[in-house]
Amino acid sequence: MSQSRREFLNQLGLTAAGIGLSSILPTQSFAHMPAKKFNFDISLAEFSFAGDLFSGKMTNMDFPARAKNDFGINVLEYVSMFFNDKHTDQAYLKELKQRCDDLGMKNNLIMVDGANIADLDATKRQQAVEAHRPWVEAAKFLGCSAIRVNLGDSSKALSGTPDDPADEAAKAAADGYHKLLEYAAKSNINVIVENHFGNSTNIDWLVGILKQVNMPNAGLLPDFGNFCMQRSKPETNDIKGVMGTKCIKEYDRYEGVKKMMPYAKGISAKTHKFDAKGNETETDFRRMFQIIKDAGFSGYVGVEYEGGIMSMYNPTGGYLSTADGIKATKSLLERVRTELA
Repeated sequence: MSQSRREFLNQLGLTAAGIGLSSILPTQSFAHMPAKKFNFDISLAEFSFAGDLFSGKMTNMDFPARAKNDFGINVLEYVSMFFNDKHTDQAYLKELKQRCDDLGMKNNLIMVDGANIADLDATKRQQAVEAHRPWVEAAKFLGCSAIRVNLGDSSKALSGTPDDPADEAAKAAADGYHKLLEYAAKSNINVIVENHFGNSTNIDWLVGILKQVNMPNAGLLPDFGNFCMQRSKPETNDIKGVMGTKCIKEYDRYEGVKKMMPYAKGISAKTHKFDAKGNETETDFRRMFQIIKDAGFSGYVGVEYEGGIMSMYNPTGGYLSTADGIKATKSLLERVRTELA
């Protein structure tokens, strides 16, 4: 028998002995073992810059440098619309990746808004799945771990049209989502779903889809601000119209996040306004992160400040500037992380 094999068998024997002893030794013998500390890393969602991006003051290419130089954040979460359909342009992707590499940035996620992979029409649903495939390839090339998709038609959210019947939509969503997951698995890319609009704001419906697909690269992206199940009808069918709507019926955000956490592969810490003590006025971050801690989460929590774009349509609404809002959100996350560590 070789020395290495003897060592292996000896270690195996000691391990087995340890397992046996653990059942008879008092619990106090392990009391000195420290509990695992709560921790998460902070990323930055590109939609925080929506106002600058929509107005042309900033481009997708500027995102990495602004995140690092202005806010000291080096993990990025992109939004598909700001690629301006260049996600299949290899020269474009190479330049973007090079900028990230030069700055020491990590690309984590692309939030994809596009064709409806939960369309009730099977042909349209398949076309939507195929339309998402290039985003999987782009994410892989950029070094992301995931893309975020929607299970529903975003145009209905813009127009205030009711979503498809929940039961029919659930079957279609499970089918389209599963097909995209199978494709993405070949590239080792996760495909995660956010509570965003329509049926997906009903967390019981959303969790039901995850249970149906039952794939290891499936997951959820809990968003603190997207639990509105019914909004007032927008006056215009654009981003301005949506921003001006009021929430009529909302799913409890704390209960919603609690139900989503077993499937969470990231967190979207959406913020709008802050009080004088630096707390978000719509979400109790300490309460929310206690839920996240209790779920055993460790991963990326994305700063997603929406006050910047909302101030464009409501300049007297008391919103911080984009830069100040991102800084306030990051500071709040750091404070809560320390308090709950």
